[in-house]
Amino acid sequence: MLARLSRALARRRLKDPAYAFLFEPGPPDEVVSLDCETTGLDRRKDEIVSVAAVRLRGRRLLASEAFSATVRCSTTINPKAIKIHGLRERDVAQGRAMAEVLPALLRFIGGRPLVGYYLEFDVALINRYVRAWLGVSLPNPAIEVSGLYYDRKYGDAPPGTHVDLSFAALARDLKLELIDQHDALADASTAA
Repeated sequence: MLARLSRALARRRLKDPAYAFLFEPGPPDEVVSLDCETTGLDRRKDEIVSVAAVRLRGRRLLASEAFSATVRCSTTINPKAIKIHGLRERDVAQGRAMAEVLPALLRFIGGRPLVGYYLEFDVALINRYVRAWLGVSLPNPAIEVSGLYYDRKYGDAPPGTHVDLSFAALARDLKLELIDQHDALADASTAA
């Protein structure tokens, strides 16, 4: 009940009614897997340099219905981040501004639940842009892949069990091929 009330209040605060579709449920059997690459790991100040999303319908990955964008940032990219995702400032200089990317991303996502690996970080960064523009945060339900994996693999494990929730460990254990790890579209597809 409280969640419904909170959602209704957020919908009223929405600055642009053209985006009310975010509060409508998406198709019942669809979710969107989401991933971002960023200038660093500080969700309060770092920016998105690449964002990707891919839809799933039931158990089927809809690779032909993917969204991917390189985003031009206004801050320098931390050298540690470059080592992770390989995107340099000159690589994102020709990207689009987040203000151009965001409307298309939101239309792609719609009201579908979001799926991702450590999704909270990606959603926090996207929400900085969404709140500034629309006055609300993304209302989409979130499905955290690492949490699902933990519950299924380690939920009943005895104390002291070594827990490895790295993306590579999850993929290896689930026999998923890791393609270009830290590429937003590849990571969104693997998380899906």
